[in-house]
Amino acid sequence: MSEKDASRTSRRTVLLAAGSAGAALLTAACSGPAGTRSAAGQPSASPPRPSGSGSSGPACVLTTEAGAGPYYVDLDRIRSDITEGRSGVPFRLDLTVVRVSAGCRPLAAASVDVWHADASGAYSTGGATFLRGTQVTDGAGRCVFRTIVPGWYAGLAPHIHFKVHPDTRTETTSQFFFPEDLLLKVYALQPYARRPAPKHPNRRDSRYRSAGTAMTLALAPDGDGYRAAYTVGIA
Repeated sequence: MSEKDASRTSRRTVLLAAGSAGAALLTAACSGPAGTRSAAGQPSASPPRPSGSGSSGPACVLTTEAGAGPYYVDLDRIRSDITEGRSGVPFRLDLTVVRVSAGCRPLAAASVDVWHADASGAYSTGGATFLRGTQVTDGAGRCVFRTIVPGWYAGLAPHIHFKVHPDTRTETTSQFFFPEDLLLKVYALQPYARRPAPKHPNRRDSRYRSAGTAMTLALAPDGDGYRAAYTVGIA
């Protein structure tokens, strides 16, 4: 392998390669006997149950895929708190990754990237890394990101991008949306209020109209911010 090729071997690749051998054992140990726990099964102290739209529908379904957009960077920065001092309403995102084709068993050692705009609608570019990060799922398929509610921009529904790498060869890419009534409340606060928000930040986006039902997070109050949980089902 040349020096150039070697430089492409990311920390994520190393983690995935190291974790793949033990992923099945970790998942079995943390999920209990097969068939006794749902894909969204959580102890009573866990965050609210994952749901795409706040409904009581099944959580163990394939996640609706979407493009990565123009701002994805293979940053590979392993961290849970991705704010880097960016101001905004705090938001905690609890994710559980499951393999739908394997009976919705939790997927351990999967790499999850998230990235989104700040309160002003700007993405980190160039050498900046704010509001970007990667986590590797634990034995129960879980990971947590601490960030802020994203701002709006460019006629699109406010969203958080995510990409799941179950191994070194495949990936699933999609995005989460937010309830419009909550966004309007958030955008009345500083620093979001420095820019007048659209009257309907979600409805103007065709992507939201086609995938919003499945990919809108159900948020709950969490201190001075919010939290949400979601089960990401991959094939």
